[in-house]
Amino acid sequence: MARKIGFIVGSLRADSYNKKIAKQFAALLPEGFEAVFIEIGNLPLYNEDLDAAGKVPAEWTAFRETVKTVDGVFFFTPEYNRSMPAAMKNALDVGSRPYGESVWPKKPGLVVSGSVGPVGGFGANHHLRQTLVCLDVPVLQQPEAYIGSVPGLLDEQGNIVERTVEFFQKIVDEYMVFFHKMAD
Repeated sequence: MARKIGFIVGSLRADSYNKKIAKQFAALLPEGFEAVFIEIGNLPLYNEDLDAAGKVPAEWTAFRETVKTVDGVFFFTPEYNRSMPAAMKNALDVGSRPYGESVWPKKPGLVVSGSVGPVGGFGANHHLRQTLVCLDVPVLQQPEAYIGSVPGLLDEQGNIVERTVEFFQKIVDEYMVFFHKMAD
C-alpha cells in the first residue's frame, strides 16, 4: 500500500508557479509514495460559529477527512506581502479546529516557497514554518527550499529546467530520510 503525501498549494491561480513546482515534486516521489493534491481554494473562511453540529461547511469536513488520510504534507507557498497567502493560513486554521481535534500533529512536513523575486519567498516560508510549529508538524530543516526567480527556471514549454529538477530531487530525497525517521 502506497504512503500518501498531501500536497497543499497556497496559490489559487490557474497557471501558478507554485502549482508547477508542486507537480514537479509529485513526479519525483519514490515508488511506494503517492501525491494527493488537497484543494484549499474552496474552503470558507474559518469562523468558530460554524464549527458546531449542523453548521460545519461540507468543504471543511472533506478537507479535514482528506488530511487525516495522508502520512505527510508538502506545503507550496508563494509570498504575499512577506507572508503566506490567506488561503494557506485559512487551510491551516480549518485543519486545526475544533480545538483538540487538529488533523496536523506529527505529520512530517516540507515547506517549499516559490517566487518571481530573487529571495524565493523567504518571508512566507518562515511564517508558514512558524505556524507549523504551533500545529505540531515536524518540518524538514535542510535543505531549505526557497525557489527564487521562477520564470527563469522554466523552459519554452513552461516545464522546470533539468538543473532545477535535480535540486528538487535532492530535497525530496532528504525529505524521505526525514519522513522515515518521523513516521516509522
